[in-house]
Amino acid sequence: MLKKFGWCIFLIVLFTHNVLAQLPDFTELVKSNGVAVVNISTTQKAKPEPAEGAQKEIPMPEGMPPEMEELFKHFFNNPEGGYGGGDTQSLGSGFVIAKDGYVLTNHHVVKDADEIIVKFSDRRELVAKLIGSDARTDVALLKVNATDLPVVTIGDAHKLQVGEWVLAIGSPFGFEQSATAGIVSAKGRSLPGGNYVPFIQTDVAINPGNSGGPLFNLNGQVVGINSQIYSRSGGFMGLSFAIPMDVVMNVVGQIKTTGKAAHGWLGVQIQDVTRELAESFGMKKPQGALVSKVIPGSPAGKAELQIGDIITEFNGLPIETSGDLPPMVGMTPINEKATLKIIRQGEEKTVSFKIGLLPDQDEKVAEVKPGKSKPTNRLGIDVIDLTAEQKESLQIHNGGVLVQNIVNGAARNAGIQPGDVILRIHNNSITNVADFDKVVKSLPVGKSVAVLIQRRGSPAFLALKLDK
Repeated sequence: MLKKFGWCIFLIVLFTHNVLAQLPDFTELVKSNGVAVVNISTTQKAKPEPAEGAQKEIPMPEGMPPEMEELFKHFFNNPEGGYGGGDTQSLGSGFVIAKDGYVLTNHHVVKDADEIIVKFSDRRELVAKLIGSDARTDVALLKVNATDLPVVTIGDAHKLQVGEWVLAIGSPFGFEQSATAGIVSAKGRSLPGGNYVPFIQTDVAINPGNSGGPLFNLNGQVVGINSQIYSRSGGFMGLSFAIPMDVVMNVVGQIKTTGKAAHGWLGVQIQDVTRELAESFGMKKPQGALVSKVIPGSPAGKAELQIGDIITEFNGLPIETSGDLPPMVGMTPINEKATLKIIRQGEEKTVSFKIGLLPDQDEKVAEVKPGKSKPTNRLGIDVIDLTAEQKESLQIHNGGVLVQNIVNGAARNAGIQPGDVILRIHNNSITNVADFDKVVKSLPVGKSVAVLIQRRGSPAFLALKLDK
């Protein structure tokens, strides 16, 4: 019995040793690179009156110890703009990329700052000048007056693999030189408001103050800038996102040359192809970026791209989801020729165009409010023609009908709502109620058909299937 017990202990020790031997040791990586990671503090002068719609406080994370509450409030709950008394101060992270004083961080860390202070690991504090920043990629380039600074080594984010170990160094809640580790959870993530960045997703612990800090691979190379987290509590929940360094260095090169970053533009609004939409378009599987709007006068408009086209390749590179396309277009030089492979009504075509310059701001359009009436058609919705004023405010040029009311049925199951404007059904343009009634009467039973709607100014395709 004693002998068996001894063997068990031996096997447990052997197993534990083998597991520990496979875990990475980050100590040398931190020692070598921590000196190039900096703490960034900003000050924004107070303004006399609150701005309308000023940012509200972020709720305190659940279970936060009392001793951490003041740190959280000080470093994370500073209303943007500094209204209501004193100056606004905030903290973030950054890292040195050139010995002569160039420092990288996030755009949102230094946005609207009147003063930027860069604090080094040797306790030196230097005033930084903002060379330029880009809101769309959330990248900012700073410069301090210094020489012979320790620098990081820039790595290749394309070589990252899901499951690979990575390390972050930064100043969460102001705690400088904090190192946290994890793995790459996914690559090429598309996030709301970050259409021009194929984010690296990790499970590295990132918290307020980490923003702008480096993400290292095991070779000690920076592969990304830690930028965002997904959280329901305000704190880390296992979903962190970093900007790949190829995107970052593209922006840095432009800022150094011109003082700002320019992004390529196609001029379409796109969405994912769902399984139901793939069926409605006669595709074998869901893939590509479905065009729901073509902006007049844009490169896409000049190339005669059409609503309902499905983009499957850009310059020979496959487009699996709609999130793949914007970063590819955005990083292509302005005025460069490019090609798209598309599926149009079941046929493959190749479209050539010249990359345009992304406009500074997206246009916003007004909404229309539905009325109430009793639906009588197969879809269970009641529609009316748009007035000339409504068409102008919604920037709709070729008709459409406004959904007034909806009851249980195929349209509601598809996601159509009162206030939506129906523009196309089953490849048929809907210009008025008469068109709508005619098309609805001829819809097939038991087969998904694509319906193009516009909701709050944004077009989208929905898949609709009639049971009877």
